[in-house]
Amino acid sequence: MTLKLHSRNCPRGFTLVELLVALFITAILFAMGYGAINQVLANRGAIEEQQARLLALQTTMRIFAQDFGQAAPRPVREPIGDTWQSAFRGEVAALGQTQSGQALISLTRAGWANPAGIQRSTLQRVSYVFENGVLRREHWPVLDTTLANKTTRRELLSRVRSIALRYMDGSRQWVERWPIQGAQLQNVSPPQPDASQRQRPLAVEVTLELEDYGRIVRIFEIPQ
Repeated sequence: MTLKLHSRNCPRGFTLVELLVALFITAILFAMGYGAINQVLANRGAIEEQQARLLALQTTMRIFAQDFGQAAPRPVREPIGDTWQSAFRGEVAALGQTQSGQALISLTRAGWANPAGIQRSTLQRVSYVFENGVLRREHWPVLDTTLANKTTRRELLSRVRSIALRYMDGSRQWVERWPIQGAQLQNVSPPQPDASQRQRPLAVEVTLELEDYGRIVRIFEIPQ
């Protein structure tokens, strides 16, 4: 009986140590790949959030420009119908925060699009309210509203620390309230609004203090 010796050139399998080393290296590569993918996804989410934030800020400024650029000299009646409210009205609020939904700015604007052909005016009464760090825009379906009219609200910008407003009068001086003190509305009930209730400032300066972008100042001209 003859014995056959195995040749040294015959192929052999991996040892247990070699398999463990290979698995360890593979695990490291997978971990590095997962970390890279996770970082890419996190960066993408942050970029999308920044883009949405910047878009909200740009949209807010565009809406400001549209409303102020089409301000119309049309006063409106108070909801109960006994007094008139000026065509453009800017209030002063402590630290820029309004209380109980009080509007910082209320104005009548023209150019209200009506693609559906609804029987209504192209003038629109709008207000801006700053409450709990959120700036929102409000408008109504009619100019001379009543208590039964529904208010349409739209949140424009969040994470707002404060908002300050100034108005340029006819002598090109900045004032903090509109109408100015000499022409402020009194709670009287004339049959028709007087000339002082139709006055608008020459320009409006809006100063926003945001949590992320800091202080932003814009001046909007108002056509006369």
